[in-house]
Amino acid sequence: MLLSLVLHMYSMCCVLPAAVLLGTAPTYVLAWGAWRLLSAFLPSRFYQAVDDRLYCIYQSMVLFFFENYTGVQILLYGDLPKNKENIIYLANHQSTVDWIVADILAIRQNALGHVRYVLKDGLKWLPLYGCYFSQMYLVIFPEGTRYNPELTKVISASQTFAAQEGLPVLKHVLTPRIKATHVAFDSMKNYLDAIYDVTVAFEGTVDDKGQRKEAPSMAEFLCKECPKIHIHIDRIDKKDVPEEQVYMKRWLHERFEIKDKLLIEFYDSLDPERRNKFPGESVNSKLSLKKTFPSFLILSGLTAGMLMTEAGRKLYVKTWIYGTLIGCLWVSIKA
Repeated sequence: MLLSLVLHMYSMCCVLPAAVLLGTAPTYVLAWGAWRLLSAFLPSRFYQAVDDRLYCIYQSMVLFFFENYTGVQILLYGDLPKNKENIIYLANHQSTVDWIVADILAIRQNALGHVRYVLKDGLKWLPLYGCYFSQMYLVIFPEGTRYNPELTKVISASQTFAAQEGLPVLKHVLTPRIKATHVAFDSMKNYLDAIYDVTVAFEGTVDDKGQRKEAPSMAEFLCKECPKIHIHIDRIDKKDVPEEQVYMKRWLHERFEIKDKLLIEFYDSLDPERRNKFPGESVNSKLSLKKTFPSFLILSGLTAGMLMTEAGRKLYVKTWIYGTLIGCLWVSIKA
């Protein structure tokens, strides 16, 4: 019975946040849709300002659960962001939590409302959020898919591709693809300040034999299975990035060679003192509840208020159903 209680409490650790994050989705979509209609005849900058604010509120609530609730320790290395900038964020990809790591950095620059993502094409069909996510960009994972040490065929194929292209073979990351990075940089180079080359390692992802294992999923992360996230940042001024695709391809692979060396040091260093950390000094960066808890109160309070009346419950259900259908239709038209 005690074991059953422990397992129940363990499962509730991730069920509660997931329920709130999904349960507040119609509230967020209704607020966004209402503003979209009201701002139709206003200059676009007015729509964008409020849209960014609404997005910031929702993502702040996400970080309330993924950072404050879990108690994960954030350790930052390298070029620590200080001022808000227009950037492309390039990172290694290993977990469904990776997009939240981008938010973790953005909120520390007061830029959370401006974060946009390059996502897999299939994610545009997500209920409610799909058509909204399909407009987002700037955060890029050039590997194209997650690195999972248990998927040896994927890793082998990536390494074979690198060898065939005459590129160094990588161990702890996949061979990066150039298309999304080049398109994003070429489209936005006149507005960019820099590229942030970000390398992420989740502590606790090594087994008893010293072998790297799969990074935590979102559910495992919410169940507090990741004590620390190590984030190394290299800030690269845009003038130092080659613009032609053939040269950018080589440059991007060189950046991933640097990532690979950092991760080899993190996971495989023969010196135990150098393992489980990146080179250089780290900063323990703690996120204040003042930046996240108000968003949780706003969205959960509005959702609870809607669900307390029959009319509100009907609107809530219709938003899930019709919002999803309209979103899928919109994505299909744009495809």
